[in-house]
Amino acid sequence: MAQAAQVSAAGPRTQSTPQSPRTLIVAVVTLGTFTDLVAYSVAVPVLPDLTVRLGVSPTMIGLLFASFGVTLLGVSVPAGALSDRIGRRPPLVFGMVLLAGSTLLFANGDRLVWLFVARLLQGAADAIAWGVGFALIADLYGAEARGRVMGVVMSGSNLGLMVGPSLGGWLYETGGPRLPFLAVTALALAAAVGTSLLRLPAPTTRREPVRVGPALRHSAVWSCAVAVLVASATITMIEPVLALWLAAKLGLSPGRIGLVFGVAAVASTLVHPLYGYLADRHGGRFLMLLGLAAVGVTLPLLGRASSLMTATLFFALVAVMVSLIVTPSLAYMAEAAGVAGVTSFGVSYGLYNLAWGAGLLSGPSLGGFLYERLGFPVLTLVWPPVLFVTAILLVRFGRQPAGAPAVSV
Repeated sequence: MAQAAQVSAAGPRTQSTPQSPRTLIVAVVTLGTFTDLVAYSVAVPVLPDLTVRLGVSPTMIGLLFASFGVTLLGVSVPAGALSDRIGRRPPLVFGMVLLAGSTLLFANGDRLVWLFVARLLQGAADAIAWGVGFALIADLYGAEARGRVMGVVMSGSNLGLMVGPSLGGWLYETGGPRLPFLAVTALALAAAVGTSLLRLPAPTTRREPVRVGPALRHSAVWSCAVAVLVASATITMIEPVLALWLAAKLGLSPGRIGLVFGVAAVASTLVHPLYGYLADRHGGRFLMLLGLAAVGVTLPLLGRASSLMTATLFFALVAVMVSLIVTPSLAYMAEAAGVAGVTSFGVSYGLYNLAWGAGLLSGPSLGGFLYERLGFPVLTLVWPPVLFVTAILLVRFGRQPAGAPAVSV
């Protein structure tokens, strides 16, 4: 990707309006994705209490988490395409307002149906924050620096996975189950205000028709999408059932469960910029292959954790390996979509979010099902073959065809 030509197939952008500094724009995009991850993960330490309070099964909790992926799937590509037409700022502001509303609903929902509604709205907000946010980053940076900058955004965003569970556990123990969600609502509104004040590049003045179907049939695009789907399914499969297992088998409190997730978030946060830099130098596909194999090898260790220390260590290791798939895949999707002729950053990262959302939809529900029937240790043994098969698919179909144009979409 580092050798791709610095050509935007989307057409020229107007320059009549002064633009905010790129570093400021990157910081605000990172704030939005950070807030989204806080909103996503703040509920993790509360799950055991939620299970008891609402009288629902682990499978139903898995379905609640998975419902997030339904709207993520439905909104990702349309939101990206709309941002190509009208500009990135309006959808980003709307996404943050939607996130604030969904989190407020989560704080006040006392019935399972309202929690499902809140989770669906949160999925739509996630689709906008990530798909349109990364499209904006791609607008601002060429292919030679895109992986590095996206790694920085992922690193800052991943702090949300550190703050979310830790903050959720602490606020829950301090002020009850509503307080964590009220704090995130305020943070989302602050992000909406910050985004509304940015001066962003104008929408493209010329846009070729975007044909999503042919792009998805291109081997490089769909193999990247499958790898993203599997990475998403893996981490979202583990998150809810790990929290339940830590509480049931190891007797950990919500605060200590939050610590396990927080340490893993710190570890993955530290490696995202490095992985982005390596993706620019060596290509995202190669690193994705390493990541898939590494997660397959390390995941069974997590099912053998017998204490707070070993659970924290093993989950941090798994999280670092998952990041070796995620950060390089952001750079590789742009390259693969360019080879396939997709001429829109909004749609390209909408496709990425579509794959991620499919994992969010399938991972938690499958994890809850397997957890109830097999138990957590066995679950960590039956999933690695899926990761190895995905790596083989990426080797077989992910290579850029000889003579294909190296275009930065």
